Amino acid sequence: MVTGDDIRKVALSLPRTDEALVRDQVKFRVGRIVYVALSRDERSMGFGFPKDERAALVAAQPEKFSMPIPSDMRYNWVQVRLDAIDEAEMRELVIDAWTMVVPKRVAAEYLGGDHP
Repeated sequence: MVTGDDIRKVALSLPRTDEALVRDQVKFRVGRIVYVALSRDERSMGFGFPKDERAALVAAQPEKFSMPIPSDMRYNWVQVRLDAIDEAEMRELVIDAWTMVVPKRVAAEYLGGDHP
């Protein structure tokens, strides 16, 4: 199972990322824009994802993904159960969410480089 420490390791390796504790919830953000948030019990992770694609993602793999809570439906956001994904998939989800919030140049420099 993917852990909060696994997510932290990936997220904090991404340029411009800060970790914040907001209402007892760990969040990773660039500036004030959150792109990944751990649930309080660290069993699930919310992450940035295009609104127009999330229904298809959830429908295709409901055992892994779920829609955000009603108050977060206005955001580009989806939830994933951490016991349903491996580290490689988590890494991809975190990096993809991060690319949504950083300038394209920053993402291109990172993705074009040789990173773990």
